[in-house]
Amino acid sequence: MIHKDLIIIGGGPSGLCAAKTALEAGVKVLIIDRSPELGGQLVKQTHKFFGSKSQYAKTRGFDIAKKLIKDLENQPNLEILKNTTVVGLYPNNVVTVYDDHNYVRYQSRAVIVATGASEKFLAFENNDLPGIYGAGAIQTLMNNYGVLPGCEVVMVGSGNIGLIVSYQLLQAGVKVKAIVEAAPTIGGYKVHASKIRRLGIPILTSTTVKKAIGKDAIEAIETVKLDEKWQEIPNTSEMITVDALCISVGLSPMHQLISMINAKTKFIPELGGFVPVIDHHHRTSVPSVFVCGDAVGIEEASSAMMEGYLTGLYVAQDLGLQHPNEKELITLYEEQLNMLRDGPFGIKTKIGLAKLREDETYAE
Repeated sequence: MIHKDLIIIGGGPSGLCAAKTALEAGVKVLIIDRSPELGGQLVKQTHKFFGSKSQYAKTRGFDIAKKLIKDLENQPNLEILKNTTVVGLYPNNVVTVYDDHNYVRYQSRAVIVATGASEKFLAFENNDLPGIYGAGAIQTLMNNYGVLPGCEVVMVGSGNIGLIVSYQLLQAGVKVKAIVEAAPTIGGYKVHASKIRRLGIPILTSTTVKKAIGKDAIEAIETVKLDEKWQEIPNTSEMITVDALCISVGLSPMHQLISMINAKTKFIPELGGFVPVIDHHHRTSVPSVFVCGDAVGIEEASSAMMEGYLTGLYVAQDLGLQHPNEKELITLYEEQLNMLRDGPFGIKTKIGLAKLREDETYAE
């Protein structure tokens, strides 16, 4: 058994930011990430962020990742394990990992779970045909490896990710034939949707994919219109030829490790699904186990970063250490997080957080 002060599971935006403030408070930190490089989803995001200067506005995602990683350089109390998968979280903060064909056990005084989220999928006939991808997979193929997923693509989902990835496909020379959205309204920012429409891509609302068609790979899709009760409208079937289909219908918080230690969870649709119940310091119902970022509710990366900074400070407090600028930083990051949630897309998050903490008294 190898002993550590703090283990952070996940080296995405929230995990990196938590490490920064915890290290500045004097905590010895181990970051474990299954990917070959730190940064999480940021490393494949080529679009520029919104927000304020302090939240890296007008900076591309992969450049934000570089900045967050640079913040951790020359930290003698930091250890990083990449290409390492956490396979278990057990009572007493025991973390088991699979690293280079070795199974290793760690135990820490505190754990931060910053595992992020996984992509949701869509149920329709033949949805396992080759050529059907999640939006994250397409971003990885194009932005990390320079591989096109196809020549003619339909995007399913008009949230910010669906709109942004559609634009990235266009930039790469792929023909985006349509964006299909089951809801009656577009889910993402209007600025993204307007840019897509100006480029001649139709956004088909109240529409879904009924069937994928093809033998060895996808060749076409059948779409149908939906009524106000989300039921198929008869005689509205249309065929669209494609050689790739991109699914972007939302994300689910990765709560699995939290569930392994029987931490309390709730199903909160506004936050993306099952999420751990936390107090205002991001502490779960299991003492010394904390959660931040998309693992506790789906938001923008900017919010995940603010949550990470705060959680690192809270964990330092829990371990009896204090950041030299603790009070000022907590006030600053809480103000920025509240500002991010004050926009129209933050209403859902606020509703979800209110439901999450409703009737919870263990952390008072």
